[in-house]
Amino acid sequence: MIPTDTRVAPDFRPGKIIGVGLNYAGHAAQVGRPAPRRPQIFLKAPSAVIGDGQAIVLPAESARVEHEAELAVVIGRTMRRVTARGALEGIAGYCCANDVTARDVQHFDGLPDYAKSFDTFCPLGPIVPASRVDPHDLRIACLVNGRLRQDARTSDMLTPVADLVAHISAAMTLHPGDVVLTGTPAGTGPLKAGDAVTVTIGRLGSLTNPVTAEAASP
Repeated sequence: MIPTDTRVAPDFRPGKIIGVGLNYAGHAAQVGRPAPRRPQIFLKAPSAVIGDGQAIVLPAESARVEHEAELAVVIGRTMRRVTARGALEGIAGYCCANDVTARDVQHFDGLPDYAKSFDTFCPLGPIVPASRVDPHDLRIACLVNGRLRQDARTSDMLTPVADLVAHISAAMTLHPGDVVLTGTPAGTGPLKAGDAVTVTIGRLGSLTNPVTAEAASP
C-alpha cells in the first residue's frame, strides 16, 4: 500500500524494490568502473525499509557499511512495457532514499543483492506526489554528522527517471507501491555507530537516520 501522506510508515512494505547500479558517471569513476551502456538492475529486500528517524543498524557480518543518497520513485499504477512518457504518468511520487550497502560483503559476493538487503538498509521518505515534482534536475546531497559527502544533481544520471522505469518495465511488471532506487552519485562513504546521516533532495525535503551497531549475541 502506498502511504497516504508524506511519511513512510513503519509497516510500509513495497512489493519489490528495484535498484540501479552506477547510474552516475562520477560514482562509476569512484569505484573504478566504466560507465555502463545500459542500466544495471538489482533487487533489494522490502524488509529493509525504514522511515525518517529510525535507526540504521550496522550488522555483525560487515566491517564497512556505506551510505548511498538516491532519488526514489514510488510506482502508482500497474505498468508493463511502457514508454518513457507512460512511465512518468504511472509514477505516484518521489522521495529521498538511502541505499545502505555492506560494501565489503558486496565485494566478496560480487553481487549487490545480499549486501543491500540487511534490515534497516533502505531508509525512505518523505514521499511527495509526482504532480509537484520534476525529477530530472534536482539537487541531491548526503551529509554525515552535518558534513557534506555527496552533492550532485539528478540531471547527472546516465539514464534518467522516465527511461529507467520504462527499461525496468520491459522485464518485470511494476505494481502500485513498488519502489525504484535510481542510483547514487560520487561520494559514498562509511558509516559508524553514533553517526547521523541525512539525505536531502530539492523539493522533496530531508531524510535523517541515526546509526547504531547490532547488539552482540549472548
